[in-house]
Amino acid sequence: MGFCEIDKNAEAAYRAMYDTEKEVFFNDASKINTDEMPDFDLFVGGFPCQPFSVAGKRRGFEDTRGTLFYHIARIIKAKRPSAFILENVPGLLSHGEGETYKTILETLSELGYCLEWYVLNSADYQIPQSRKRVFIVGYLDFRCAGKIFPIKSGGGKNPEKLIDGSQGQRVYSVDGAAVTQCAGSGGWGGKTGLYFIDMNPDPKLTENARCITARQDSGISNHRGEHSGVLVEEPRAVINPQKEKTRQNGRRVKEPNEPMFTLTVQDRHGVVHRGRVRKLMPIECWRLQGFTDEQFGKVSALGISEGQLYKMAGNAVSVPVVAAVGKKIREVIFNEADQCE
Repeated sequence: MGFCEIDKNAEAAYRAMYDTEKEVFFNDASKINTDEMPDFDLFVGGFPCQPFSVAGKRRGFEDTRGTLFYHIARIIKAKRPSAFILENVPGLLSHGEGETYKTILETLSELGYCLEWYVLNSADYQIPQSRKRVFIVGYLDFRCAGKIFPIKSGGGKNPEKLIDGSQGQRVYSVDGAAVTQCAGSGGWGGKTGLYFIDMNPDPKLTENARCITARQDSGISNHRGEHSGVLVEEPRAVINPQKEKTRQNGRRVKEPNEPMFTLTVQDRHGVVHRGRVRKLMPIECWRLQGFTDEQFGKVSALGISEGQLYKMAGNAVSVPVVAAVGKKIREVIFNEADQCE
């Protein structure tokens, strides 16, 4: 086994979570000498999504980060693993009017691999986050064609509800999985979540607005005639609360019962509830991607900054999703090859 990671914090996190004593390590995929790599059966990885994301400039292969795909293809060509899994944003499918994805498929197909791809949503795998990603699976045994996708929902840790109700009105415990990534979305300061916060130490909330008086310098402000107000109770997802001009897919605030915004590296999401935004802790962001508390504890003990912990959560692949893909590959290609006859 082996791994490649150019980010020193992500490398340290991986080493903290897993026993890497017998694994080979490479720092930069573009500098790997394939003659020095051991043979392997399965390649799992991805290339930076920013060049193809609808949230970015979508420069594709013109962006130097986009060329990492060619180094992945170079490694696959040299080592010829039985199968591989590649992950990216759905925007890859439409980038360049489809020409970018066509180039990727042609490149992989010319290496002799049969290909399947599917857009999977983490929300379908008991991960409480609307996170769509395209997974590309390639394999050498053409008898297995069409046997990987679709994949049934996988497992995951469920949220623990404190207050029941319709989606968007429920309140969850931090001991369970977070409902979403808000006010930071796993990137720099990626903090997200459904929450319940009182406006005051002893809030006075009533069904009806209090009587508005003309001469009272108190209440929600110190201005006369502003002694009463109305609070919107349903929690709503809001993107980058501190940046009013930020949008995701043209939107800034969602309706009460809509899923939260997709977790990204840069956006900071929040949930508006009674005028307040509740931010998630780093551990909750990691839970949202399917990591265990034990894994987070090992990484957090390294003294890595909160900003980096949020960034790693945003860059990660949802664990239950990629695990489900890997399990299907093992069943179809490795453990049960006879079913491909």
